[in-house]
Amino acid sequence: MKLSMFKKAALVPALLFPFASMSQGLTFNPQNYTVQEIAVNGKQMKVRAYEHVVYVAKPVDTVYQQMNIYIPEAYFNKGSINGYTAQTAPIFFPNQVGGYMPGRPGTAINAGRGPGPGGPAGMPPGGMPAGGMPPGGPGSNMGPGGNRVSTIAAALLNGYVVASPGARGRPTKDEKGIYTGKAPAAIVDLKAAVRYLKFNDKLMPGDASKIISNGTSAGGALSALLGATGNNKDYEPYLKAIGAADASDDIFAVSAYCPITNLDHADMAYEWQFNSVNTYKKINISMLDYKVQRTETAGELSSKEQVVSAQLKVLFPAYVNSLQLKGKQGQLLQLDKDGNGSFKNWVKSYVIASAQKVLDSGKDLSALKWLTITGGKVTGLDFDGYVHYMERMKTPPAFDALNLSTGENQLFGTATVDKAHFTKFSADNSAVKAVTADAIVVKMMNPMDYIGRADTKTSAHWRIRHGTKDKDTGLAVSVMLATLLQNKGYDVNLELPWDRPHSGDYDQNELFSWIDGISK
Repeated sequence: MKLSMFKKAALVPALLFPFASMSQGLTFNPQNYTVQEIAVNGKQMKVRAYEHVVYVAKPVDTVYQQMNIYIPEAYFNKGSINGYTAQTAPIFFPNQVGGYMPGRPGTAINAGRGPGPGGPAGMPPGGMPAGGMPPGGPGSNMGPGGNRVSTIAAALLNGYVVASPGARGRPTKDEKGIYTGKAPAAIVDLKAAVRYLKFNDKLMPGDASKIISNGTSAGGALSALLGATGNNKDYEPYLKAIGAADASDDIFAVSAYCPITNLDHADMAYEWQFNSVNTYKKINISMLDYKVQRTETAGELSSKEQVVSAQLKVLFPAYVNSLQLKGKQGQLLQLDKDGNGSFKNWVKSYVIASAQKVLDSGKDLSALKWLTITGGKVTGLDFDGYVHYMERMKTPPAFDALNLSTGENQLFGTATVDKAHFTKFSADNSAVKAVTADAIVVKMMNPMDYIGRADTKTSAHWRIRHGTKDKDTGLAVSVMLATLLQNKGYDVNLELPWDRPHSGDYDQNELFSWIDGISK
């Protein structure tokens, strides 16, 4: 995929003072822009770039609580793109969060993250997760020379208005050393950015009733959380504290790649899947000259870790059964005390569907002995053989570590305490002296607790992707999310792309086709 982009000289000197808009309230200034030219695959377009727009009246951190808004020039000249006009174009809303680290707004003319201020020491802007996955990840759209093709640029060429918000993250502090990015800061920031767009809907091209969020990993989780919790009052005190605009924060649709979500049940879901796998290959993420370095560390679970795995696995059936999920024919999806049953078969059916799709495309799967293929049809899957093929990546507990060593432990810290437990199991079995996060805060980070509630407006349309080789969280997490949404009557498109590791934005054409299908 060929990618070329360059930026024209600034037209408005006011951009030399990107936060000047703070003194002007939250009213969008249509004259405060630069002109940029983007080109992808030989297609070119001029866009108006409104960058560094602070979206709250009382920002805590202006490095992150800002948004970049890009609008095709054609929409200011009564033009149309891909059947859209200034009045009908959906607003694509991609966040750049990975690992629940802080994320700066994405840009149209630079697909990566160059050096600059904003992250922890040694961290590039956008907040590379320490052991997580950056948005995009392996297998994302790559141009010549390994440069990732900007999803923002491609979205603009498809006729969308793009608004990419920044958000605070788990390590961010203020000048007094107070933590400002602990849960629920990131989702509060995204909600505030949505409110800014809706508050200014009449002043800018794009249809704010058709905001479509997009994110990968923790960003995928935030995308899902944004879609699940529209206008819920739990977040109101936090939004008021930062001066969010007086508008609603529900959105039209959600695109979530491999969402690291349902964190308070993710440990048990992970061990339900990987309990039989006692070896692991941890992925270590580091940075060298602002380039991602990924190394593997192989190991074997200790006898104590194997006990913890078994203890967590047996907790999962009760949670699944409490959800009262149903399949397409109305059948109850449940697990017995050993972790087997109709829900397990439901998860397997998505893997089988993925295998069938690539088999139909001509891929040879005969070497995979854990698949049963008869007459060109995938008719069975040995789940234990499959998860050994996947390989375990994390040691138990995968998310709420007993020694508080995970990014999620840091996410649930407080203004003065860096790390905390957020599950009863880990709090009861903690290896260190620790505090436990408030139950309401844990709830506010889980979309499962809000979907379909009468006091909440959940997004109508959902697209969820979790690769069959993605072991950053259990497959059940995305399957439970999608199934609950389906049961509540929402439009859901869930697939587990074949052999895809933890990554996102790898299928732009399919993503945009889905957006066009629900927006036109």
